[in-house]
Amino acid sequence: MRNLFRLTRAGVTLARSGFFSFAEIDGLPLSARGPFRLTRWLEPRDLSSAERGRRISEALHGLGPSYIKLGQFLSTRPDIVGVEMADALGTLKDHLPPFPTKEAISIVQASLGRPIDAVFKDFSEPVAAASIAQVHKATLIGSNDHAPVAVKVLRPGVRRQFARDLQTFYAAARYIERAAPNVRRLRPVAIVDILRRSVQLEMDLRLEAAAYSEMAENIRLETDFRLPAVRWELTRRDILVTDWVEGTRLADLEAIRAAGHDPKRIAASVVQTFLRHALHHGFFHADMHEGNLFIDAEGRLVAVDLGIMGRIGPKERRFLAEILHGFITRNYQHIAEVHLEAGYVPAVHSAEDFAQALRAIGEPIHGHRASEISMAHLLGLLFEVTELFDMSTQPELVLLQKTMVVVEGVARRLDPEFDMWNTAEPVVADWMRQNLGIGARLGQAGDAVSALIRLASRLPALAERAEQLAADMQRSTAEENVASGGAEPRRFGPWTLALTASIVAVAALLISVLR
Repeated sequence: MRNLFRLTRAGVTLARSGFFSFAEIDGLPLSARGPFRLTRWLEPRDLSSAERGRRISEALHGLGPSYIKLGQFLSTRPDIVGVEMADALGTLKDHLPPFPTKEAISIVQASLGRPIDAVFKDFSEPVAAASIAQVHKATLIGSNDHAPVAVKVLRPGVRRQFARDLQTFYAAARYIERAAPNVRRLRPVAIVDILRRSVQLEMDLRLEAAAYSEMAENIRLETDFRLPAVRWELTRRDILVTDWVEGTRLADLEAIRAAGHDPKRIAASVVQTFLRHALHHGFFHADMHEGNLFIDAEGRLVAVDLGIMGRIGPKERRFLAEILHGFITRNYQHIAEVHLEAGYVPAVHSAEDFAQALRAIGEPIHGHRASEISMAHLLGLLFEVTELFDMSTQPELVLLQKTMVVVEGVARRLDPEFDMWNTAEPVVADWMRQNLGIGARLGQAGDAVSALIRLASRLPALAERAEQLAADMQRSTAEENVASGGAEPRRFGPWTLALTASIVAVAALLISVLR
């Protein structure tokens, strides 16, 4: 009953902002048309896209942190809310009024078990505030160089509020799956699952510290990207302390130019950094908007706020690389085959038909400047194609898709003529060369030989085990035959069994290398 009340309250608030204007009522099942018709009575009339976006942003902020996160998440899903609504939600900023510094100090003291002035020489008012936490600038006692640190403090009561609101989101997702079978392929409940896991991880600041540590290991050889160091001795579940970042925010284009940095170079660095991390490590910053990115005095990209991280496995990395490479080289047949091989497109569809649809998406990209390409049109066409070919939402790729949209947006604001495909090509080609080229095949063959050598060293032990197993089987069979008056069974030597096992193992290894 409480979920129904909360869902109704949120629905009325969002309807008054025009949030549900994206829904085409005639295309909905009969059971779902009634509630959506009701929203038409509540929503304002004749709003411009900009005004609707502003009203929706205000409504989501009024409903609280959970709804801000939901709105940001939906901004990456034009397949659900439509391109126009996704664009409106894309302007939603994760900013909230800060909570009092006195409360932040209480949380810090409780977490560290010490008075604030026993740890910090000074502790500023909030310098940034979002839905999950806010940041203060401070100086450590005993710091000889007086270098400042950033102290991130979790919002009071935010866990309880998210847990309550997530129950409402699940109720809405389950209703949608029941009432609108044609959108089940979008997996609304699975999408809420992803949102829940993401937010839960984001609300334990020790996990964000661990993300800094893991990514720092991954990028130790990079010269154009860095992270602030974590102060582990002062980091707890509700507070995270890192070195302070001195630099220019990517949102301040005039300051970037004034500092002598090249916006075009920075735009390329943002996209190539993301692709490099996703492809080579399978671990990437999944919230790379301008507010979380800086340029330091040496011209290096610096990232903060690693609360939302994405992971993709080897299969998804290969999928990403081959899809990007296919679009870059205009090999639509190969893209289609990769989709079918990965199981993202059901086998009832032919690769040739899907390649034809992909060509309709890819061809408008080539031969035109980036400023001439309508990304909204391309996205809309892409999601029409996914529906036509029965493609289900892939939860493991949602954050990847979201981040690709965000980083391309950042790059284009820095460089209006930015070309995503030419910028991506060196990173993708390098990954393909390392992982799918002849060198990679030889490396895989070397691994296979090593595995065979290890297998050969184990053959005596395998033979001994096989001998014991064969003896047990023959004894058991003989006893059964004697009891039934049958003949003694044919004997197979233990080395025959071991050799058979070895042949199977060799065949499996060769297949894995030659695929």
